[in-house]
Amino acid sequence: MQTLRTPDDRFAQLEGHPFAPHYVAVPAGDGDVLRMHYLDEGPHNGELILCLHGQPTWSYLYRKMIPLFTAAGHRVVAPDFIGFGRSDKPAERSSYTYANHVGWLKALLEKLDLKDITLVCQDWGGLIGLRAAAELPQRFARIVAANTGLPDAQGLEGDAAQAVNDAMTAHYESLPVHGGVPEMGMAMVGDRSGMGFLHWVKFCAESPGFSVSGVVNFSCNGMLSEGEVAAYDAPFPDESYKAGARQFPSLVPIRPDNPAIPANRAAWKRFEAWEKPFLTAFSDSDPVTAGAHKRFQQRVPGAQGQQHVTIKGAGHFLQEQAPGPLAEAVLKFMADNPR
Repeated sequence: MQTLRTPDDRFAQLEGHPFAPHYVAVPAGDGDVLRMHYLDEGPHNGELILCLHGQPTWSYLYRKMIPLFTAAGHRVVAPDFIGFGRSDKPAERSSYTYANHVGWLKALLEKLDLKDITLVCQDWGGLIGLRAAAELPQRFARIVAANTGLPDAQGLEGDAAQAVNDAMTAHYESLPVHGGVPEMGMAMVGDRSGMGFLHWVKFCAESPGFSVSGVVNFSCNGMLSEGEVAAYDAPFPDESYKAGARQFPSLVPIRPDNPAIPANRAAWKRFEAWEKPFLTAFSDSDPVTAGAHKRFQQRVPGAQGQQHVTIKGAGHFLQEQAPGPLAEAVLKFMADNPR
């Protein structure tokens, strides 16, 4: 496996990021190993909060929340998924599969022997983290799902599944390759076919205008400073480092023929019997995951009776736009559901 490693000097003096790096070796899946980065802050005897980022961000996303958690006496571990942040970056998009991402995270949990985890997951942090929780349930104590989901093409089987596959293929092939983030965003929201997400898939896969900081800043209504923009671009010195960031949307199992569907359906069976505390903390202005909280609230036993949170005025990256309210919701949830 050909692998790239972002030079350390790209991470020097990041704005608002005083945290020391830590690394663990995880199996690459082909007999090689990969270096996976994680932050580890707060007292090691404190209750553990595992913070998982999504696409195209990295653990920098949690920089405003980590001090709030550690001030409350908790330990925070925030890894960078392989292909992101300070973690190694396989050069080929084919190296990034859903199963590989789950395996890499599970290897980190086992190597660090993390237990009694309170999971805080957003975007792909949920798609990967929820699978890890379902497959290693003994390591998890609580879950907070924030602007995320666990898609499994629910209810689509047989002829109906084939019809959906055919329709999605035809729609994808008909889409233009949007040159910039704003154009893609407007097309995605304006697509009335119900397949708006495919604009995002095609943009990440094919557009020369794919800018990591541009995606985050656009989603945050341009609120990022120059230093924050530079920090989101830091892991990616050039296009060759972006294979993982480009690949993620293509892996989302929204098509019934996606190879991750059986594993995600098995994870849902686990969650439909999940008695441990489960909280949804979604924002009110995220067009990507709107409504995904309902399935968790309705189907997960541990979500029954919890004080689920809707965070007002924030979009997809609520860690940037509402770090205080999200951290407050997590801390209250932990206090209301002691181990």
